Amino acid sequence: MNIYNIKTPAFVVYEERLRNNLELICSVKKQAGINIIMAFKANALWRTFPIIKEYIKDSTASSLNEMKLGREFLGGNVHTYCPAYTDESITEFLKGSSHITFNSLGQHKRFEGTVLSYNNFNPEKKVSMGLRVNPQCSVIETDIYNPALPGSRFGVTAEEIGCNLPETIEGLHFHALCESTSFDLKKVLDAFECQFGHLLQQIKWVNMGGGHLMTRQGYDINHLIAILSEFKSKYPWLDVILEPGSAFTWRTGDLITGVVDIVKNQGISTAIIDASFACHMPDCLEMPYKPAISESIEPDVCCKFKYRIGGNSCLSGDYMGDWYFPCELKAGDRLTFEDMNHYTTVKTTMFNGLQHPAIVLAHSDGSIHTLREFTYEDYKNRMS
Repeated sequence: MNIYNIKTPAFVVYEERLRNNLELICSVKKQAGINIIMAFKANALWRTFPIIKEYIKDSTASSLNEMKLGREFLGGNVHTYCPAYTDESITEFLKGSSHITFNSLGQHKRFEGTVLSYNNFNPEKKVSMGLRVNPQCSVIETDIYNPALPGSRFGVTAEEIGCNLPETIEGLHFHALCESTSFDLKKVLDAFECQFGHLLQQIKWVNMGGGHLMTRQGYDINHLIAILSEFKSKYPWLDVILEPGSAFTWRTGDLITGVVDIVKNQGISTAIIDASFACHMPDCLEMPYKPAISESIEPDVCCKFKYRIGGNSCLSGDYMGDWYFPCELKAGDRLTFEDMNHYTTVKTTMFNGLQHPAIVLAHSDGSIHTLREFTYEDYKNRMS
């Protein structure tokens, strides 16, 4: 694929890479004897779902929009978790969900009757109730992504539950990982068993949440399968569910941008691109982290071509640096920001009215298909 044949800016999704991830995920699912479902909070490019649907049909949703997307474009079961349901939303959630997890005992008590009434009127598609628990085991260094911090608003502690679960709770859900390893899972699972193991005889399923980055290079797949297989052997009556987000689309897409100007000020050269960190790569500034650029090289004492990269918005902090290049950058050059599919495309904004990147699918046969281009009408309609 020649990136100069693509109009910038554009998110490019690579079919072959996506299929490789899906094949690995399905292999883990089969070998461990568990269910792995897709989390839309990491990726919701529904025009790529026909590919995903060939491998995985079940999904997890944290909003009505995600739930409806799963029902419409994947068609399988939807496992719903929302920090707080409302009187207006709960009925809609029940219509499209196979499982519904409550974040607190208070939420369960408030809506238990609603779920039971729905199930009585719809015996052929009963919704299974679960409770999110907090194993209070932190393995994530970045606080903004750590649901197990002291005072977390996510999940119920073992002390709150006591010796018995409410009779209508059929499952427990914990989520304490973020792009984590199988060894992190082992730490959290040990904490979960220690605190909630006495309740496992009372339920039918356990959802181990997301953050299992099994498609990252170097991830110990065999260790993951061993952990899950051991848990299954100890609790054979339990359905075990994983709902990774990033793993599905890890390294399956890039953001292709064009250099539009070079600005030099007080010894710093900034290449301004036709995209934006703030608008199109927000995690870079939130986390923060410095993405890889395919055209850059490792720092060299002899290299004179060092650049800060600046976004094309009016936000002063819309830049990152520094990158080194084998030759001087100029307007018209293309820069490829790697791994910009998971947790990127779902977080973009239209701040400043900047042109939103197109969505492009690069097929396995080498052909390119533009799935969506954004126009002034998209910006206008989003604003009111």
